[in-house]
Amino acid sequence: MFVNLHLKATYILVICCSLTEQTHHVINKDVMTALGKDGIIVNIGQGLIIDESELVKFLVEGDIAGAGLDVFENEPSVPKEWFGLDNVVFTPHRAALTHEAIFKAFKIVIGNLEAFFLNKPFLYPV
Repeated sequence: MFVNLHLKATYILVICCSLTEQTHHVINKDVMTALGKDGIIVNIGQGLIIDESELVKFLVEGDIAGAGLDVFENEPSVPKEWFGLDNVVFTPHRAALTHEAIFKAFKIVIGNLEAFFLNKPFLYPV
């Protein structure tokens, strides 16, 4: 899928898609090879989109320039090989933890609790 997108002319590949059967490990050895030694992968989508074992090999061997990750295949664990590398940056997946997002989630919880106790329909049923 991605290999046909002219990755040889791409230096930074930012992944921000959802995880589906079609996107599971879509970033694989072929994609990383096409991205090349100057390529950087940034994943802010889902950890299982990248074949993490291949990414480890490419980073350790210098076959891609680097990676920036805030999601992982086996969260919260990350491959131990990454800790000694200077070409990977990883952070906890916290992009959604803004003041506004937390306040909105709080309002939804309160609204659903009120609906429950007043025998009304939930704002957002689960």
